[in-house]
Formats: sequence, structure tokens, C-alpha cells
Amino acid sequence: MKNFIGTYECKIDDKGRIKLPASLTKQMEHFADESFIVKRSVFQKCLEVYPMEPWDRLMAKINALNRFVKKNADFIRMFTAGVKTVEMDNVGRLQISKDLTQFANLNKEIVITSAGELFEIWDKEYYEQVISVSEIDFANLAEDVMGNLDSGETED
Repeated sequence: MKNFIGTYECKIDDKGRIKLPASLTKQMEHFADESFIVKRSVFQKCLEVYPMEPWDRLMAKINALNRFVKKNADFIRMFTAGVKTVEMDNVGRLQISKDLTQFANLNKEIVITSAGELFEIWDKEYYEQVISVSEIDFANLAEDVMGNLDSGETED
């Protein structure tokens, strides 16, 4: 599994094109001419960009859900709403559709940030609000999320 690394400030033009930073396009080369999937985030007003392999793994889990259970069908519909396939053009740009641009309220200034095997696209102002939690809040969140994980290391 490959992970993206970095946070980048970029611009999006009026046509929804994002010129990707060179260091990000270099990381995207690891996916050898694959398309990418752009979708709305479940929890935030941002976009998620998946390489095909992680997307296919995620969709295998979703496709295993019983569609005759209403909440499953509702979830699948909402989760895949607005999903688009995109490819980087020959000058290193991604084209983001108007509906997704509006969902994430992407204006001129945006932030692209790594999130493991995918990356996120945020309106810059909104991203700065979201990450401006206090150190104590983040410490509590880190403890809640990561505190009970077994590190796999043994003590000598």
C-alpha cells in the first residue's frame, strides 16, 4: 500500500482545474497511468481523491452490503453520490466537476493534504478552521483513537 505525503496550498481556476504541485504529481506516478476517483467526504465539506486500487478495495466492502436492507441502500446511494473518475492531464492538472466544487465550496485558494492512501482537497479557509483545534483537544483525540492500539513492539 502506498501513502501520500504532504500538505500543499494550490489554486483552482474558474473551470475547476487544479494545477497539482510537482511533488504530488511525482507521488501519483506510482499509480502508473491509473485513473483516480474523486468523491465527497462523509464527515467534512472536502473532497477525497482515491487511486483505483484503494477505491476498488473500499467498493468491495460496500458491494458486500445487502441492498435489500434500506439503511444499506441509503448509505450506498449517499456514499457514491457525485463520484467521478478523473485523470491528470498532460500539464499536471485535475479537473474537478462543478457539483463537487460546489459541495466542498472550493474557491480560488485550496489545500491538498495527504490522508494515507488518499488525499483530500479543501477550501483553504475551511481547512484552516478545521485543523485549528487546541493542543489539548488534539491530544485527547489522539489518545482516544490511538491510545489502545497495540504497537506490535515488544519490550526488552
